[in-house]
Amino acid sequence: SGCGTFTFLSSAVAAVSGLLMGYELGLISGALLQMSNILALSCKEQEIVVGSLLFGALFASLTGGFLIDRFGRRLAIIIASSLLVLGSLILLPYESYGILIVGRIAIGISISLSSIATCVYIAEIAPQHRRGLLVSLNELMIVIGILFAYISNYAFASVSHGWKYMFGLVIPLGALQAIAMYFLPPSPRFLVMKNNDEAARKVLERLRETSDATKELTVIKSSLKDEHQYSFLDLFRSKNNMRARMLVGLTLVFFVQTTGQPNILFYASTVLKSVGFQSNEAASLASTGVGVVKVVSTVPAMVFVDQVGSKTFLCIGSSVMAVSLVTVGLVNRNIHVNFTNVCRSQSPEDFFLQRPGNLTGVTNESLKNLFASMASPERLSFDAQRSPDVARRGELNRTALAGGKSTTGSHMESGEVPVVLKWLSLASLLVYVAAFSIGLGPMSWLVLSEIFPGGIRGRAMALTSSMNWGINLLISLTFLTVTELIGLSWVCFIYTIMSLASLAFVIVFIPETKGCSLEQISMELAK
Repeated sequence: SGCGTFTFLSSAVAAVSGLLMGYELGLISGALLQMSNILALSCKEQEIVVGSLLFGALFASLTGGFLIDRFGRRLAIIIASSLLVLGSLILLPYESYGILIVGRIAIGISISLSSIATCVYIAEIAPQHRRGLLVSLNELMIVIGILFAYISNYAFASVSHGWKYMFGLVIPLGALQAIAMYFLPPSPRFLVMKNNDEAARKVLERLRETSDATKELTVIKSSLKDEHQYSFLDLFRSKNNMRARMLVGLTLVFFVQTTGQPNILFYASTVLKSVGFQSNEAASLASTGVGVVKVVSTVPAMVFVDQVGSKTFLCIGSSVMAVSLVTVGLVNRNIHVNFTNVCRSQSPEDFFLQRPGNLTGVTNESLKNLFASMASPERLSFDAQRSPDVARRGELNRTALAGGKSTTGSHMESGEVPVVLKWLSLASLLVYVAAFSIGLGPMSWLVLSEIFPGGIRGRAMALTSSMNWGINLLISLTFLTVTELIGLSWVCFIYTIMSLASLAFVIVFIPETKGCSLEQISMELAK
């Protein structure tokens, strides 16, 4: 009924962008562990390595929208895949700090551009009753990509120059995606925007597996008649309610960040250690448990979104997040967690994992969340796998950096924690991750791909994407300071308030879009 094998195949090939993006984000923590030793990188240099990906992605999110609207969604994905291959190839032959920066900037541009283009492309080729499923496919591929990255980090941890294998693994997949996308059809809505109606009709007939797509084509044409005349500044004007739509998009992205997913997850192992879990338990939990919960929760959201609707999932997700955050806050109320100065108290690679890793803001929120959540424990597992000499050297580094005072012990100050509280805290964190993965994680990007008119959809998505990066950067930079000042439980309570605010916002302002075509949604919102 309109969603044939070819439509699904086209969406799946486009969603490989998500897999590549997730892989690149999960990969850097493992690769940098090796590279920081080989290149003797300081704290600041490692911050710049991670920041370079952020810089590339910010640049792409500001300029990529024009590329997507001017040259097409499919071509943007091909360019992004090619750039990823190029960026990875640059990194392989050389062991140089400068080359590392250049390669990571190229990869940052690639993942940012592909994430915007993929959401728009899939939304525009999908039939209305399967759009939620197909757009959320990208989200699923992202979390799977991150899990693959962690498997590769473990696999190559003790291999000489293992980081080269890690970076190299994406090259064949990126090249294959670029080639496959070349043989797939352009978005029919983009073809209509370029006044190529005949080609659009043929593409629609192929996608819908029907001999006559005239009806759908007519609807698209009447909708796009005025839309392709939009300029970028129209996003901030009252014409067709564009300013209100833009505010809805930006506010949704604001809540994706301010409900604390990246930072709470980032310190998942710290929080769990503070409530009585041993470090190895906490590490394996945060790297595998969180990852598995994320993938498992994304699947039902993806499968049922077209029946239940994105608005309902957003409401459920925000409500459950609020409840689980209150629980985490109350459990941690009487436990003092001492976040000491990270760079001084740990070796350079620890510093990378503790702080700038969280700067790697990504257009698709869940990526960064999962990357951040796994980054810190990843370090623990690598320490366990190293030879005693290397581990001892790491310990000496830490002692030297802390001014001669050994800081390899736990940064926690807590007494014996009751078993009930220990497991309650763990359960609450996992419920919180699951709630984000069915709500704000996938659904916010589905809503953003639906609420803007076709003629300016690429630029509107790019603008919300750059806002996403900017807020992420701000929140990541202030998290340690704020936690030090007010304590973890109050941070959780603030995130609870933001989750409740996002629930109220969704109920009042987010339209229910299930079963509607993109044209119907645009016409309704124009009123």
